[in-house]
Amino acid sequence: MLPEIELVADVDVVAMSPLVRGMVMAVSYADTEGGIGLTASGAMNRKFVHWAAVHFDWPDYTSEDLYSISKVLNEADMPPLWVVRDMLKHLRLVRRNKDRLLPTKRGRDFLARPHTFFDQIATDYLYAYIDYGQAQDDVRERMRWWHVFLNLINIKARKGCSLDDLVNELYPSESYSVTQASMVRAEFRHDIMRPLCWLGLLREEREGLRFLQDGTYYKTPLWAACLELESDTQAEITVS
Repeated sequence: MLPEIELVADVDVVAMSPLVRGMVMAVSYADTEGGIGLTASGAMNRKFVHWAAVHFDWPDYTSEDLYSISKVLNEADMPPLWVVRDMLKHLRLVRRNKDRLLPTKRGRDFLARPHTFFDQIATDYLYAYIDYGQAQDDVRERMRWWHVFLNLINIKARKGCSLDDLVNELYPSESYSVTQASMVRAEFRHDIMRPLCWLGLLREEREGLRFLQDGTYYKTPLWAACLELESDTQAEITVS
């Protein structure tokens, strides 16, 4: 059974959640700037992508990070925008009108009360969102394991944990070749840890680390504000 995500504490979800913050800023931009311009292919135009890169304050995707890779930014160069746009469309917070994305009435309601949308955003994104390169069957299969993932992280991240701490607990290294172990590690980072960080339930401390190095993960106040797990009172968890 999927752990229920229900916001029960008074926390600033916009400040804590990169995804919610990005969605709020995108809808606000569309509302105040006459819409988000679209290219002929339907992508968000460079003017908005540049604005988003500068203002979103997205971990690992600051304007400095992005422009160090490409001198010109298109929507395809900023992966957080893919998720923001998909979730805005999924929740019907924007609508397309010719060459622009405009806020809907529901979108303006979202601007006024973003915290009331958090439960649906978090549940749909964490459990059901099909990211680029993923298959629907993989997402469905992962649903069976989210209670294990979340309870394990709930315990391990109390004082901070690494990606290896979690992966080695779930997938003993003797069961995999070096190549397989590397793939499992990369998939866990992309499919489990990244969504939790983008939702704002985890933060990754990366100070002093290089690009390809993994940091230490900690739970944020948003985690306790929306998740109640059986491991809350446990010191250890057995993964079987």
